[in-house]
Amino acid sequence: MDTTDKKLLALLQQNTKRTTKELSVKLHLSVTAVYERIRKLEREGIISHYVALLNRNKINKGFVVFCHIKLIQHSKEFLTKFEQEVVKLDEILECFHVSGDYDYILKICVKDMEEYREFMVTKLTTLQHIGSTHSTFMIGEVKNTTEFVL
Repeated sequence: MDTTDKKLLALLQQNTKRTTKELSVKLHLSVTAVYERIRKLEREGIISHYVALLNRNKINKGFVVFCHIKLIQHSKEFLTKFEQEVVKLDEILECFHVSGDYDYILKICVKDMEEYREFMVTKLTTLQHIGSTHSTFMIGEVKNTTEFVL
């Protein structure tokens, strides 16, 4: 990956709706050269996919919770089963297996506290092998980006 690829990736991370023509002007390359670079980055898996980022407040998912999960045991079977079940829950946007006092950290987005309680009671706590949960609620967002600086 050269400097031009890095500049191209920065531009795409800021706005993937830019045309290859617009990108070619910014990078001082031909449209074909930009197109080929993008295809190469996709083939190499550097660009994995394209998405539309939604404003969670506009879709009634503005209540953000970070839920720390401790499993009752750390066997491969318990970890695998938990992970298979947690990926099925739409309210969970991110799930990280972590080191430290807890085994997993989940990022959950719902409408409000009432919806979170319903989610906890009817979905999350029904998963097998959970020993304990600890919820932290977002007060304000300081930084939220999907952009990597290369």
